[in-house]
Amino acid sequence: KTTLARLIALQCDVHFESISAVLSGVKEIRASIDSAKNQQQMNGKKTLLFVDEVHRFNKSQQDAFLPFVESGTVTFIGATTENPSFELNNALLSRVRVYVLKALEQEALAELMQRALTDEEKGLGSRQLSIEEDASNALLGLCGGDGRRLLTYLELAADFTENSVISIADIEQAVGEKIASYDNKGDTFYDLISAFHKSVRGSDPDAALYWYARILDGGGDALYVARRLLAIASEDIGNADPRAMQLSINAWDTFHRVGPAEGERAIAQAAVYCALAAKSNAVYMAFSQAKALARKTSDAPVPMHLRNAPTDLMKDLGHGDGYRYAHNEPNAFAAGEVYLPDSIVGTRLYEPNERGLEKALKAKRDYLDQLNLAARSAQNNQKR
Repeated sequence: KTTLARLIALQCDVHFESISAVLSGVKEIRASIDSAKNQQQMNGKKTLLFVDEVHRFNKSQQDAFLPFVESGTVTFIGATTENPSFELNNALLSRVRVYVLKALEQEALAELMQRALTDEEKGLGSRQLSIEEDASNALLGLCGGDGRRLLTYLELAADFTENSVISIADIEQAVGEKIASYDNKGDTFYDLISAFHKSVRGSDPDAALYWYARILDGGGDALYVARRLLAIASEDIGNADPRAMQLSINAWDTFHRVGPAEGERAIAQAAVYCALAAKSNAVYMAFSQAKALARKTSDAPVPMHLRNAPTDLMKDLGHGDGYRYAHNEPNAFAAGEVYLPDSIVGTRLYEPNERGLEKALKAKRDYLDQLNLAARSAQNNQKR
């Protein structure tokens, strides 16, 4: 990132100032701004101010750049390994253009490796080295699209080789324990969790196990996955298979009781079960609609027959008057009774589907709907 900023400054023929948010504060920011002003006054040169790890600056420190970015005193380039949408304040973010640096493609990495092997001035060309095909393929796969990591591994492997041909054994010795692509609470972290969740929702147990293993391999917390399974159990499975939630809770409990070795396996078991369980988001959708409806009708009064009546005064005021105790009714169901405010009577929120246990719940609800319809029809006839 720093190299790119320097190249831009060189191409534009401007003065280059660089500070690191890890080591700097408002004092260093002011010093860089003063230097930019001096360059403008003395040499007529504009300044490119490069701020590395800009997300390390707090809101006040980031605000310190604003007047000088707006006035054109500096051209600002900030580099961050975090998501700028979350780590930069909106005032600064609205004044910049965001470029995402993506992993290098295999062709570009292969070209970079070949250049490093043949360039005598800056590379390893003077050593007349070559690399075996399987070693080359392994190296390209292990560097994760990172050119700097590729060059580091290649240089180490060249030092390990005992002849002029770099073998796969040399690559393995250079790489050692491969560092997984995983940044705790960063974008990669959430991408892996998202992939896991969507694999379970999509009923693919193999993909669910793979992404779970990737999270663990990167040093992730198995209990975070367990918590996500509980969310999946209520959001994506719901009443289609209520056992999914219990199994997820049991897996979490097992982890605490027996430790990671067996506990991680219990969470894997729950992940497989949830992936293959019948799916329904009916409760999730119904609850979301209920919250929206509650906000919209927050002033709707509770019907009198549903109100609490702990005192004689409240009873005299009509609280609880006419309430039908369901357990005293046939099938413990007060057919025709109304439990919603008058303004939203008849609203349907929960619509069970035809999968898993919800198929039985749907049949039960259809049966109750018929009882309600018959009772209310009879009530209307009596009123006439």
